[in-house]
Amino acid sequence: QVQLVESGGGSVQAGESLRLSCAAAGYNVWRKCMGWFRQAPGKEREKVALIYSGGGSPYYTDSVKGRFTISIDNAKNTAYLQMNNLKPEDAAIYYCAADSFVSGNSTCVGAKATDFRYWGQGTQLTISS
Repeated sequence: QVQLVESGGGSVQAGESLRLSCAAAGYNVWRKCMGWFRQAPGKEREKVALIYSGGGSPYYTDSVKGRFTISIDNAKNTAYLQMNNLKPEDAAIYYCAADSFVSGNSTCVGAKATDFRYWGQGTQLTISS
């Protein structure tokens, strides 16, 4: 059974940094696509960052470029989202997602939320200005 367990959420002030972790259990993340989505109250789930563990450039939504960094530690079967210079508009529940895609990185970075089978339970990020 695949389990994705997020951690690292919390409450910070604007301008601060935080790192989210997504540990995969029962699932080898090598040559898999992993990513982070977020959902704020009253809004649709938004794709934040995606990365293919087999290599290639990750995807970032425009609003987080230059501030967020996604990475994977294949040895630890864990994905990370380093978030710097956090803004109030980054506040949301952050969800980790994972799946395998036929064409590797090229498909991974273009994937939508509905393309992913495996999801974590979500971790809350609150930001005060």
